Amino acid sequence: MKIAMICFSLTGYAAGLKLKNSFEEQGEDVSMEGKSRYLEDSFPGSAREWAELHFHSSDALIFIGACGIAVRPIAHLIAGKTKDPAVLVVDECGKFAISLLSGHLGGANSLALRAAEILGAEPVVTTATDLHSRFAVDVFSRENGCAIFRMKAAKEVSAAVLAGEKVGFYSEFPIPAPLPEGLTYYASLDCSSEDRPRVGVALTIHKGCLPFPETVQVVPPAVALGVGCKKGKDPEIVKREVAERLAEQDIFPEAVCSIASIDLKKEEPALLGLAREYGVEFLTYTAQELLSCPGEFTPSAFVKNITGVDNVCERSAVLSSGGKLLFPKKGAEGVTTAAALKPFIPAFGHYRDCEKTCPDSRASVGMTEKQGL
Repeated sequence: MKIAMICFSLTGYAAGLKLKNSFEEQGEDVSMEGKSRYLEDSFPGSAREWAELHFHSSDALIFIGACGIAVRPIAHLIAGKTKDPAVLVVDECGKFAISLLSGHLGGANSLALRAAEILGAEPVVTTATDLHSRFAVDVFSRENGCAIFRMKAAKEVSAAVLAGEKVGFYSEFPIPAPLPEGLTYYASLDCSSEDRPRVGVALTIHKGCLPFPETVQVVPPAVALGVGCKKGKDPEIVKREVAERLAEQDIFPEAVCSIASIDLKKEEPALLGLAREYGVEFLTYTAQELLSCPGEFTPSAFVKNITGVDNVCERSAVLSSGGKLLFPKKGAEGVTTAAALKPFIPAFGHYRDCEKTCPDSRASVGMTEKQGL
């Protein structure tokens, strides 16, 4: 996590230095600046200018001073809970650590708890689901490294949980029982059944997976892409072909967790650019490593003659995922793409306080007609 801190007094500087040292020991990237005539190398601009400098480039901002000193500089920068960084306020004496903005998705609530522990302070967290120790889908998403979509439905889920209304939970992945209090497991996509709740959560990689009238979609990074292309292929063509394959399979681009190929392609600009486009690692394997991958794959005599292995993209996808083939290779415009599903079991953290159990969800992500796989 990249954390930017600013303090406004000598006392605040001491508290900030304690936070900075402890966070850095925990592996965080922390910068700290002062804004006071009594501090050396004081930030030359205003607090507003400091906020503008760090708001979009940091994961968290920590203001050490009064709440008003934080609110006014960031007010014009706030865009929404899916975009804003975490913002904390710590008073200069280190008595309170206040989660001010982006408590769930940005991680301000958990950061406030960490800051409070370091300083021996009182954490101040005001989000309703935290106050009532209830399931919050945006926290669940963040803790499991997932993307989240349909945020209006996410608000409906939180409101329903707090109101004691039944909230559904559907998953394309195995779910460890029990579910948190307030959630009811549904194994079917059919939203026409009479007992189907109004709102629910779908843990899915598919855009069309909407098992409840109001569904918030939580998308894990679980799709490993195996990609091959001709040498010197136009990067834009490669990106377009891969995007089309994902769209054909109704898969969220945000579900992609890696790009993989044979080591002959480890310096291929188009594949390196593809990995940058998706913000994932580019993995390559030797022909021998690919041949050792278990499973049935679509053979190609031409590919074997060039690379020494009968199929590159399917084998590299499976090998990089540690799972099973999701869709077989398809080629067009000199680009071949296949995908495999990485094993994923979500954790429910401190929400696991319910005794009810649910079936082991083994719903194959590739088997429903509705999803066209």
